[in-house]
Amino acid sequence: MMNEQSLSQLPAGLPVPVDDGAAAHLDGTRLPHIPLQATDGSVVDLAGIAGTVVVFAYPRTGRPGEPSLVDDWDQIPGARGCTPHTSGFRDLYSEFTALGAQVFGLSTQDREYQQEMVERVGVPFLVLSDHELALTRALKLPTMDVAGHTLLKRIAWIARDGVITRTFYPVFPPDANAAEVLAALRE
Repeated sequence: MMNEQSLSQLPAGLPVPVDDGAAAHLDGTRLPHIPLQATDGSVVDLAGIAGTVVVFAYPRTGRPGEPSLVDDWDQIPGARGCTPHTSGFRDLYSEFTALGAQVFGLSTQDREYQQEMVERVGVPFLVLSDHELALTRALKLPTMDVAGHTLLKRIAWIARDGVITRTFYPVFPPDANAAEVLAALRE
């Protein structure tokens, strides 16, 4: 069973994901107009947001008191670390907003599942649900299939006026990604 501490920390020896080229096509891609449910109940169309948008996507967050999706979750390269990934963006959120960037999390989990994590972890930004895989398919985002679920591989991108200008993939370690994206915004 997962507990809050195990969800928040990265164990040593996690397998490192390799760049399989699955995100190489994204830089320069215009975001499609696809409405996504947000954790606050609103609907967000990333393509319609002017200015700078940062999106970080992750496979799936766990819940305290519940088992992992599969017993060998930690052995799947890039699977473990969704809560630390999110917490990194939470911790640097004010620095992102000071640069005029809007931050969004993204997963294929439904809004209700995501809402539990947002409340538990104290996330100040919206997390978007692509549970129908509409954005995932339209952008051909990198995915993995685990226990009958299509999950996003960990990725982040910066978009300006609806066009992806910089992609971060693969992401490892997940808890360092927010600082990496923030540094890129400051360049």
